[in-house]
Amino acid sequence: MEINSVGVIGAGTMGNGIAHVFAKSGFKVLLVDVEQRFLDKGLATIAKNLEREVSKGAVTADRRDVALTNITASLDRKQLSACDLVVEAASEKFEIKRELFRDLDQICGAEVIIASNTSSISITKLAAVTGRPDRVIGMHFFNPVPVMKLVEIIRGLATSDETFAMVRALSEKLGKTPVEVNDAPGFVSNRVLMPLLNEAMFAVMEGVATPQAVDEVFKLGMNHPMGPLALADFIGLDVCLDIMRVLQNGLGDPKYRPCPLLVKMVDAGWLGRKSGHGFYTYP
Repeated sequence: MEINSVGVIGAGTMGNGIAHVFAKSGFKVLLVDVEQRFLDKGLATIAKNLEREVSKGAVTADRRDVALTNITASLDRKQLSACDLVVEAASEKFEIKRELFRDLDQICGAEVIIASNTSSISITKLAAVTGRPDRVIGMHFFNPVPVMKLVEIIRGLATSDETFAMVRALSEKLGKTPVEVNDAPGFVSNRVLMPLLNEAMFAVMEGVATPQAVDEVFKLGMNHPMGPLALADFIGLDVCLDIMRVLQNGLGDPKYRPCPLLVKMVDAGWLGRKSGHGFYTYP
């Protein structure tokens, strides 16, 4: 099966980035969300990011124009029936993704691959709500998607070798580096990263150091380009909390207990960059 048209569910930070890289690579993209304002914002972000690439000489103006014409936006999920592959990039909540996968299983042809951009939720559990578990897979892109090279490809228990091979080849066509990972809570990236961010939050909560001091230690002592608390703000503190809860519930180890300060900040609506307030304040 040849993949020419791709559906992307969710026009937020990850979804519009995924749509961007597929469209720039010559694929026809259908970007779907539940409200027009989300689509408008996502399309504006794609246009802005492509313009930035033109200004840096990374892409030509002609390629930018072709990429933009490759993207169609819609509020009608049923239009995804015409796509060869669908990538789900909705909120990191199992209940939301489960409903989407059930719906997509009815909308899409039996041969269509359904991928999730989840950063922690079980691909096996998502696949189990469909009638095509062999054609369900994880494609975990990293933010910002147009820049970051890695794609974690997560095999569910029933994911077929054919599906994996197709998605790996597809990732390479996008200019990404695919890395194979088996299904487990948090996969590799977030199973290792999130406890680090969580422990940095404990250090702040317990008065060991300020957020600025914690981040300086990691930038100057470990040569990290961004400190763990600035990174948590960039990811979104609500997303960090969701992933920590997936790790805690999935692995059953108390070391994955979310920091109480993280829980309190999310309850207060302090979600990081996207809300203007997290461990730092943003304009």
